[in-house]
Amino acid sequence: MSAADSPADSAVLSGQAWTDFCRALEQAGQQLLRGPKTPLDQAEGMRYLSRLLRNSLYATFENSDPDRPRWQGLDLVKIGADNPDNVYLSAPVRGSASYRITGTRGSIAYVSFGSKANRYAKDGTMASTGELRNDDLHVDPDGSVEIFVGQERPAGAKNWLPLAEDSTMIVLRESYLDRTTERPGSWDIERLGQTAPPGPLTTEHVVRSLQRTSLGVMGTAATFAAWTEMFMDAPNQLLPREQEFYQRAGGDPEIFYLHGYWELEPGQAWVIETEVPDAPYWNFQLSNWWMESLDWDKRITVNKHTAKLDGNRLTLVVSDKDPGYGNWIDTTGHTSGTALIRWVGTDHHPLPTCKVITL
Repeated sequence: MSAADSPADSAVLSGQAWTDFCRALEQAGQQLLRGPKTPLDQAEGMRYLSRLLRNSLYATFENSDPDRPRWQGLDLVKIGADNPDNVYLSAPVRGSASYRITGTRGSIAYVSFGSKANRYAKDGTMASTGELRNDDLHVDPDGSVEIFVGQERPAGAKNWLPLAEDSTMIVLRESYLDRTTERPGSWDIERLGQTAPPGPLTTEHVVRSLQRTSLGVMGTAATFAAWTEMFMDAPNQLLPREQEFYQRAGGDPEIFYLHGYWELEPGQAWVIETEVPDAPYWNFQLSNWWMESLDWDKRITVNKHTAKLDGNRLTLVVSDKDPGYGNWIDTTGHTSGTALIRWVGTDHHPLPTCKVITL
């Protein structure tokens, strides 16, 4: 064999694989031009790209083997209006294989598992291929859970998460109502059946991982920049739009999403009023232009547990200073961004009324 026996060998030996990777990342930086031209928004945009890069590098290089899946947390990576109440975990799978998830349910308010066909790097979609929802999850008396994952449900399985031929990952969502008292679950995942032992690192894996990483950063950033630009057509509104559109991008089919874009002048407030349905979980959150949720320990979110209601009515006031009434949501130095109400697990989806006032 020659020193360079394949195109991947040549790309690694010459350094071209790394050069192409860096050039692709430079192109991903062009997405920053779509955001607001303020120091804060541009600084957050650069941090956003670095977070996408960190997450994608780990997912492609270190945790991309569906024969040996491991749970991967987002660890401050915020994508597509991530929920500040959530713990997100994901693991790679192969649609034709079978897996088992074991663990303990914990006391966290809401848990769901979804299998996905992740195509963010190709067309910005992450379609659901199977769901196991909170109310359908069988938990043993000792709090333990066993979930079988595959295209066919095993006989006698109490919990089953379906896979499709094109499934590539499992997404686990755990939602807090009260972070001070609730405990998230503890979960393990394993592939069932015999698998070949891992071999040495290959140049093909390196080249493919670098390509997938750069495409993933570009695809994700471009997808959600386009979402924000779409929401900008109706500023300071929270509209239902087409729910299937959100689900194609990885949204939970049990969640009804009310996304929007907000923009305020100093001294203005965005007042949102809505009926609140009977739901196992709901929340409102404020996000930046890049659709990253603002940090959960600030006054940027309320949920079923933390919100102050007037009967079944909710009043939110988004502003740079506490107005002294309603549920104050702090803009934390931003003058524009995105926002979201989630109604979870209910067939009744109230639509809010919105207005901008001068405080």
